[in-house]
Amino acid sequence: MTFALKHIAGATAAILLAGPVAAKDFTVAVIYDQAGKFDKSFNEAAFNGAERFKKEFHINYREGQVSNDAQKEQMLRNMARKGADLVVAVGFAYTQSIETVAKEFPKVKFTLVDSVAKGPNVQSIAFKEQEGSFLVGMAAALKSKSGKVGYLGGMDVPLIRAFGCGYAQGAKYANPKAVVMQNMIGTTHAAFNDPARGGELAKSQFDRGVDVVFAAAALSNMGVIQAAKGAKKFYIGVDSNQNYLQPGVVLTSMVKRVDNAVYETMRDAKNGAWKPDVKLMGLKENGVDWALDQYNRSLITPEMEKKILQARKDIVSGKIKVVDYRAANRCPVN
Repeated sequence: MTFALKHIAGATAAILLAGPVAAKDFTVAVIYDQAGKFDKSFNEAAFNGAERFKKEFHINYREGQVSNDAQKEQMLRNMARKGADLVVAVGFAYTQSIETVAKEFPKVKFTLVDSVAKGPNVQSIAFKEQEGSFLVGMAAALKSKSGKVGYLGGMDVPLIRAFGCGYAQGAKYANPKAVVMQNMIGTTHAAFNDPARGGELAKSQFDRGVDVVFAAAALSNMGVIQAAKGAKKFYIGVDSNQNYLQPGVVLTSMVKRVDNAVYETMRDAKNGAWKPDVKLMGLKENGVDWALDQYNRSLITPEMEKKILQARKDIVSGKIKVVDYRAANRCPVN
């Protein structure tokens, strides 16, 4: 054997002894919106989903949070450049940013939670908020003594209007004579982080006879809870199950399973089952629901529960059609 052949044979043997080259570890990142991961609502639900993935697969994840809109693209790019296989952006405000950045990193998977973005490497997860809101609207109308119930939205956009519209439909379904008052906190993302304004608007509704208020405004909801407690009225939580925050005050919560959405997209990416499609999660898909537990059990009568559960079944079966404000561009009830 010549020296060259011996050299090649030796090198080959060394490679074989060394074993196969280790594959790159799976890396995932999640980016929260301005309200932050401990908002006790939407972002915190996303955090809980990421934590479930971490616990089950023993894989850490990177996380980030922006403080203004201008940082969104930069944060997405940073995560992609650091080698993330999947970047999960939490919140509809990332729609345009994901469409822009995903084009720059075609080998990276991007998931947008709470809206729909375009791109061959983008997965979008949206929810049928109107279905869960319908159920808590029923709870509000059935609990109300005045016949007046309220809704407070954060930023005035179609998504937040969809919560209020579903809520109004549910209230009217339970009590056709119910009066539904609605207010929006603001027109920018700051509306989701203004507890003082949330409290002011809630107090105004209570002063006008409302005795149950549903709020979909992230951290601004904390002001609504305090206003409800002070007025000895009821509050309905949103996104995460907030029943535990003020037992006796929180009538129920419209649970939006952002935790399931985040966990499932991470799991699917890890297992090779992730697809760049649009997932729509409603009652049937375990994407939304209402919350009944030890913290609000005493507030929900057996009769209320029976009516709400029957409506839930009828929505899932298609017997009850809940109008989506975003599709109709209007609400069928006031």
